[in-house]
Formats: sequence, structure tokens, C-alpha cells
Amino acid sequence: MEATGVTAGGKPVTFPQYLLLNAKRFASRPAMRIKDYGIWQTWSWAEQRDEIRDFALGLKAMGLAEGERIAIVGSNRPRLYWAFCAAQSLKAIPVPVYADSVAEEMAYVLHHAGVRFAVVQDQEQVDKIQSVATDIPGLSEIIFDEPRGLRDYERDHLHDFSDIQQRGREIAAANTSAISDWEAGIRASDGTETSAILYTSGTTGRSKGVMLTAAASVKAAEDTAKFDNMTEQDEVLAYLPLAWVGDHYLNYAQGYVAGLCMSCPESPETVAQNLREIGPSFYFAPPRVFEGLLTSVMIRMEDASSWKKWLFTHYLGVAKAYGEKILEGRPVPLSGRISYWIGDKLIYGPLRNVLGFTRIRTAYTAGEAIGPDLFSFFRSLGINLKQLYGQTEAFLYVTAQKDGDVRPDTVGPAAPDVEIRIADNGEVQFRSPGMFAGYYGDEEKTRETMTPDGWVMTGDAGIFDAQGHLKIIDRAKDVGKLTTGALYAPKYIENKLKFFPNIKEAVAFGDGRDFVAVFLNIDLTAVGNWAERNNISYGSYQELAGLPQVYEMMTNHINQVNRDLAAEPMMAGAQIKRFLVLHKELDADDGELTRTQKVRRSFLAERYGPLIEALYDGSPEKYIETEMTFEDGRKGIIRATVKVADAKVQPVSNAMPEAAE
Repeated sequence: MEATGVTAGGKPVTFPQYLLLNAKRFASRPAMRIKDYGIWQTWSWAEQRDEIRDFALGLKAMGLAEGERIAIVGSNRPRLYWAFCAAQSLKAIPVPVYADSVAEEMAYVLHHAGVRFAVVQDQEQVDKIQSVATDIPGLSEIIFDEPRGLRDYERDHLHDFSDIQQRGREIAAANTSAISDWEAGIRASDGTETSAILYTSGTTGRSKGVMLTAAASVKAAEDTAKFDNMTEQDEVLAYLPLAWVGDHYLNYAQGYVAGLCMSCPESPETVAQNLREIGPSFYFAPPRVFEGLLTSVMIRMEDASSWKKWLFTHYLGVAKAYGEKILEGRPVPLSGRISYWIGDKLIYGPLRNVLGFTRIRTAYTAGEAIGPDLFSFFRSLGINLKQLYGQTEAFLYVTAQKDGDVRPDTVGPAAPDVEIRIADNGEVQFRSPGMFAGYYGDEEKTRETMTPDGWVMTGDAGIFDAQGHLKIIDRAKDVGKLTTGALYAPKYIENKLKFFPNIKEAVAFGDGRDFVAVFLNIDLTAVGNWAERNNISYGSYQELAGLPQVYEMMTNHINQVNRDLAAEPMMAGAQIKRFLVLHKELDADDGELTRTQKVRRSFLAERYGPLIEALYDGSPEKYIETEMTFEDGRKGIIRATVKVADAKVQPVSNAMPEAAE
């Protein structure tokens, strides 16, 4: 191994050091791809090193200094990923920002981080930043990737990415030592510098800037890449938000330490098609994506012939009975193996191919809890889907499931080199190789998150089972009890509801109340398809959501969930008694969801207070006016009279109430 660390022959302790190493050991192997104008373009590791080096030299010439923060805003594009490594090679600190952030959200992060430079994707991001320029007084230089629409913009502080790279090439050509000096600077790092600042999703208030150090980030990525046997032969599709720790870790960090190929989709709209074309071997998606995939499959089957529906239903039953056992190498009778083999030829194999999962060796889900039924569905198809539990403050992994030891009701044992303990109040706490150095500019919040003996408090309630696997019950602050004493865990209830393809979102209430009630968001695609097939006309989401037939459908789903809950001793007392279908979809632009699509419960409780009270005071309906943000940024008011409906609570045996207490 070439000398890359602070000592000759030392292992890499930064991602730029891995860049130099990969450019030698995997020089001609693919490092990055993107589909552009209908053609997949590929860069080898040696070519990627040159692209990053030229941009880094250009940034240095512009004055980017060690320790400075540089914002990176946009979708998954090679140049934006190169900007990460280029900044890190100069010991500057990349600060990714969610591309779909509204201008005010973006301004907060850029101002809080004190950025002077921003590398953005296109005109949309330039316009957003310039619209709030007075709120970001420190920002002076904007570099854009895509020039379309920017030809007539004032260029004093606006730069084309290509021009910065060209400047770097000219510097290298004019100064023969520029390249060697750049590489020497990379090799001289001891990994103690901040590698990136990732801002949290902000479910409970303002986002916090999580500072991650270089050597700790590299160690965490090395541990998990080894855990899943990732090599330069692997390929991933990078389609999740750049600013999310999941993308930064699973694609960028693991990609550099393993030397794998990272592919970027042509656009967010073509992800499904590009997934089929690339056929990645490693895949990650939050539960919401798997929910969407299941919905699309079920919608397609609704339009199939009765014979195909019968085949699909029959072999799904076979998969449910034997699929996970076969995947894990457990005993299965010969008749079961034969039935599953036939099902694989007729149903499971073609379905994996349609979803782009044919070559997947390992798939993960995380971000929030996934419903056990949904999890088992994909594993039964022969997809090695596993769960991990993580946080930005851990640089992702806290737990991970081992191949052959996967269960839907746990998130697995501690990840490599991670320690976990359960506090007296039931909160999960951890120490890990990649754990954060603190919140940027907020020592008080850092102290609130750390215990005196150096453990990170997650805010999640959990327990260990007899095999040492962690079970996450819910957010610690969200778990409560009904006035009856029954346990109330909202996320557990919500996940059961979201297994139904036509329920997109569910929000449960009940802590300190007499019973559980829920808000529902219908899935417009699934329910719209159902309405079309049944010749039911509607003019908007609001009109469709309020149809009596839709309420009847939702009632049937909730009654099924209640039957399931009645059979579970701990949850039997938390069945759903009343519900309503919201008149609008929950939206991050309206502050109802985070940018990672997590529900902001406290905000919803305040915004929809009248609807919550209607659930509990016996009202059959409630009029409400709600402000919403349109796609072009304009705001308006949506008015509706929302119907409130009752569900059937199932009888519970005498033994169950005691178990629930």
C-alpha cells in the first residue's frame, strides 16, 4: 500500500487519501457513472482523481482555506460528489444542504454554518440563494454545475464549475509542483480535521450541524464495508438526498473505502428505470421507498387478468411460507422448495427484475421503523433486505443485522466496534467509532445530547431481546400510555397502517387520552387507480379523500389492524377507535414533514388541533382552513369539512390487559 497517512505505509485516515490509493490500485475500474442525455458516462478512479484535483486547485486559487465551510446543494451529480472530496483535500469542510429546501431553510443552514462558498447544481438553487442573499451575508462565491438558464446572470460572484476546473488545470500546467504539493497535503493529514457537517432533519426544532471528523468517519465506513463484504466489484445507485447521512455514508464513505462504483440517476424521476439499467449489488432505501414499491406492484396486479392475479396471490402465499427460510438456509420440506422454485421462475424472479433487484446481494432499510409485514414481503421474494439502526450523530450505523440472522421485529445487534446500553428510563445510548465531535456552534446542545461519561443519547426507547438484538419501540418522547394504562407506541401502529398500499401516511394520537385515534393520508396513485377502475370520478386529492367509498376502504384497513393488535398482548389495549382522512397530503414545504419525510408530530398537533379534538369529542365532522405552499412557492388556503369516522375495537382476552400494563 502506498504511503497515504501521516506515516509511511500508514492506512488512509481521510477520504482524499483513499482517493489517491484507489486511483492506483483500481486505476481503470469505474468509480462514478451518470446517465446524461440518455447515455451512461463513466469515470475511472484515475479519471475521478484528476477531476477532483483540478477542481480543488481551482478552489484553492479562489481562496478556499483550511477549516472554511463550503455548501453543496443539489441532486446526485458527479460534480457535487467531487466537490465533497475536493474540499476535504484542502481541509475545508463540506456542508451539504437538501436540494428541495425552501429558500428560508437553506438560508438558515448557510448562515449558521458560516459558508463563504457554495457549489450548487443549477439555476433553481442559484435563484433560491440569491433570493435570500441578505440573510447570508458571509456567502460571496457561488459555483454552478449546470449552466442552462444562467447565461445572462451577473458573473462577478457566480462561476461555472468547468471554469474553476480549467483554472485548476492551468495552474497545474504552469506550476509543475502544484500536483505533488496537493497530493503531499492530502497525505500529511492525520485525520483529526472535520470531514463534513451534516445537518439533522429537525423533527423537534431547528436543524443542528453534526460535525464528523475524518479518521472517525473513515473507520466507521471501513468497519461496515468489511461487515457486508463490499469490494471494488460492487455498484450502488446514489439517488437519496446528498445532505442525508444515509447517502453520504452508504454511497460516498463506503464507496471510497471499498473502491466501488457509484452511479447517479439521470433525474429523480428516472430512478426506477435507472435502477433496472444499473442493477446494483448493494441497495439502500428508507421504508417509504419500499412502501412505494409495494404500492406500484399491487396497482399493476389490479390491472392484470384473473389468471395472473391467481398466480400472483398463490405464489405470494408460497413465498410467505418458505421464502425467508430458504433465504436464510433454514430447513424447508422438499415440496416447499419445489413450489418456491416454480414461484421464482414465474413470479419472484420477474418481479425482482422489474424492480431492478436482480443483482442485489445486500439491501438495507433505515431512517424510521419499517412494518414487519412489509419487511418480510421483500425478504420472501429472495431479496436480502436487512435493517440497520442509525443516527447522524453516529455517522449512521448503531446496529446492523448479520446475514442469516435477520428478524423483522429487531434492528439487529450492535454494529462492529459499537457499544450500546439501555438507560434506566429505557433510552438507547451508544458509543461508536464514527460518533460526532459535537454540534457546530452549539456547545449547549452537544452537552444535552451527551452523558457525562461520553455516551450519545439517541432519544429512542428500546429493549434488548434474549439474543442481544435491539428492538426500537419508538421515539422515547412519543411512547406513552392511555388513561386505561395500556401502552401507546404510535410508530408501531402507524407502520401497520402503512402496509396497506393505499395508505401513504398515518399519524396516531393517544398519549394521555382514553383511546387511540389516527389521521390518514391516502396514496393518490393507488386510490386514484382504484377510483378509475370503479368508474368513480373526482376532481382533486381533497375530493377523493372525502369520498364515502374511500372512508369505507380505510375503515376496513383499520379494522384489520385492530384485529392484529388484539392478538398482541402489549398492544391490544391501543386499538384505533376513531379516524379521519386528511384533506391534504402532508408536505415538507408546509413544515408537516422533515426533508427526510419524517412526521413532525408537535407541529401537526398544533396545526391540526381542531381536528384532533374532533376525534375525541365525538364530532362527526369538522370544518378547517389550512395554509399550504404550492409548487411555485406561493401560499394559499385550503378549506374543507373533514369527516370523522368510527372503527371497530376488537374484544381482548382477560390476559391481555395485564400484559399491556
